Amino acid sequence: MKTICFLALAAGVAAAPAFAGEGPGQPGDDAILVIGQQDAPITVAPRGLSVSLGKAEFDAVNAVNVEDLMKYAPNFYVRKRFAGDDNAVVALRGANTVQSARTIVLVDGFLVSNFLGNRYDYPPKWNVVGPSEVRQFDIVYGPYSARYGGNSMGGVISVTTDAPEGTAIYGTAQSFVMPFKDYGIDESFAGYSVEGGASWTQRDGPWRIRGSFRHFANTGQSMTYNLLSPASGAGAAIPVTGAYDDARLSAPVFGAASPVDVAQDQARLRIGYQAGDWLIEALGFVWKTRQDLTDPRSFLTNAAGDPVYQGRVSYEGQVWNATGLNSSVSRRTEYLAGLKLDGPIAGWDISTNLSRYWIPHADSRTSNNYATGRSFGAGTQAVQDNPGWWSGDVTAERRIGAHKLAFGLNASLYETAQDSYATANWRSAAAPLFTAATGGKTSLWGLWLEDGWALGAFTLTGGVRYDRWRAFGGAISGVIFGGTRVDSRYPSRRDDSISPKLSLQGRLPGEIDLQLSFGTATRFPTVGELFQGRFDTDLRAIDPQSFDPNLKPEKSKDANLVLARRFGRVRATASVFYQSIDDAIFSFSGLNQFGTVVTSYKNVDRVRQYGVELILEAKNFLDGLDIDANAAWTDAETVRNRANPAAEGVQFPRIPRWRANGNIRYRLAGPVKLSLGWRYASRPNSDLFGLQRGGAYGFQTEYFFVDTRASWAISKTLELSAGVDNLLNDRAYVSHPLPQRTFVADIKAKW
Repeated sequence: MKTICFLALAAGVAAAPAFAGEGPGQPGDDAILVIGQQDAPITVAPRGLSVSLGKAEFDAVNAVNVEDLMKYAPNFYVRKRFAGDDNAVVALRGANTVQSARTIVLVDGFLVSNFLGNRYDYPPKWNVVGPSEVRQFDIVYGPYSARYGGNSMGGVISVTTDAPEGTAIYGTAQSFVMPFKDYGIDESFAGYSVEGGASWTQRDGPWRIRGSFRHFANTGQSMTYNLLSPASGAGAAIPVTGAYDDARLSAPVFGAASPVDVAQDQARLRIGYQAGDWLIEALGFVWKTRQDLTDPRSFLTNAAGDPVYQGRVSYEGQVWNATGLNSSVSRRTEYLAGLKLDGPIAGWDISTNLSRYWIPHADSRTSNNYATGRSFGAGTQAVQDNPGWWSGDVTAERRIGAHKLAFGLNASLYETAQDSYATANWRSAAAPLFTAATGGKTSLWGLWLEDGWALGAFTLTGGVRYDRWRAFGGAISGVIFGGTRVDSRYPSRRDDSISPKLSLQGRLPGEIDLQLSFGTATRFPTVGELFQGRFDTDLRAIDPQSFDPNLKPEKSKDANLVLARRFGRVRATASVFYQSIDDAIFSFSGLNQFGTVVTSYKNVDRVRQYGVELILEAKNFLDGLDIDANAAWTDAETVRNRANPAAEGVQFPRIPRWRANGNIRYRLAGPVKLSLGWRYASRPNSDLFGLQRGGAYGFQTEYFFVDTRASWAISKTLELSAGVDNLLNDRAYVSHPLPQRTFVADIKAKW
């Protein structure tokens, strides 16, 4: 049914005309072939499919968090499980939602990508900026510019905020409610946010300042459900009722993790100083997060009608174990400090930046089970030791005749360490006993050179990049029998790569804009992929099946052809892409020799993807109607996997064959604007071998979300908006349940 709805919607949109703002730039102008708004220059090198989003697109989105502003972009998805989810990983084309290290994300030019790992829980630090202060979102698909390192294998996303210009004050208040029903959960979850800021520019002076804050609070639905597990041996069992039998799952569902109670506070200060032709900017940011899961749910009841949360139970004539319900709390404080300088030297335009992102406080505490959670009994504590990263960049550019030359240097250092403890009181972390520790560092620096050569109606851009990588300081510690601590060290590693790039763009006869791009990229392993092994107390050493410090880097070969043509107010764009990745890094799960489930990263010999993207845009069509619509088909599969050939020829996990996103906007009676958006994806595989496919909890499912929004500009300073996300209440899962129908209302004021 979802596929039929999608095809009907796509057919209707395909008949609509499209428009892409003003025409493409002159030969040699990098603005050519940019999809979306063109009120401001794109902030990343637009080689490969390039999308720029601005105020017109943002006004049509129910943006609870900043990453929502991109949700209708082509062949694009953000794994956002609930409002306030800080594990929102981007998926572009064939980079899936657990491959977070394949996308570079920048905010005002500063790196906010969390390359401490490559998994669902290493997303970009989106909360460096609030939704109300974003001016522009730019997305480039693929590694076709030498300016960016191998982590651009999936793409580059640049977030640009409003500059501190003039004197202004703004404020936004927002509330949202989600009625949610699934298995034994039937309740409404609600949240709100308050955001505001002010800017000031010195009259006839060099100073400019912009400050902002945001407070966000929400209770999200339960993220995991608990299934009964078959019990063995003899023993008493409590007769129970209330479990949910779902034929799509391996066992009855008996409970759910606590709803997620999250609160976030953010503050941001941006200071600029104009010194002649040079602009100096400083950015400071602080983010505090509280997340509590202290209300686990059980659907089981005994003969007296009382809930049963754990233990040996009898359900429908079979004996089961009910386990896994616990409580947890976490607290985290994060900072970003950055400095930028832009100006000319001897005819060259110079841009430099240096930033530091660090997490001085990160403390997570979890009970061992439901009973200890309620009684404040035994549990565990994980404390991170100041993880974070340094990042720096220097770029020089100038035009010399028909050439546009650019060269630069990038460098980064990522470091992390975590200690784990067993505690007598999980909530207060009383009487901590050391159990394990992991840590490590990676550094990367790169030199690059590009030359854009204007050749009549075309521009040929060639580039090359050299990267030098080092992994060091890797360590793991554990406690063996008798309480003795054992520390093991990983050997340091070094590697390097050369990545050439080539792009041709211009206009063909018939007013067809063309861009043909080729590139290679090398993504080196992260700290988490290399240095997060498991210490085995039986072997008294690192479990050799739990890690591979000798992981090879991923190496891709990429190509992208983009064609666009205007038909009056219509602009249609077609993009054909190809990527082949040798030694792709993927996370495997399995049993070790002692029967313990171990997850580790391994290399897959070769993964290949290719596909087609079709994009339609219209602006002011039929007097006030704007349309953005896109559809994408992707074939991604494992070509070679000598470690287990059963994966060969199978669709790669978490990558749907079909995606379609779009948004229709209509200005009604001047100050009133209406919008309709949609997001669709077909069902992907959930594992590497294509054996796990389903439409229920625990699987990656298809989805079809329809969103609506209406806004009313009461005056020049005040606007009211209301909308509904997932209007049709589609129940979908990304292993975890995704949000159901959500009502959003906000008020915005600006002076």
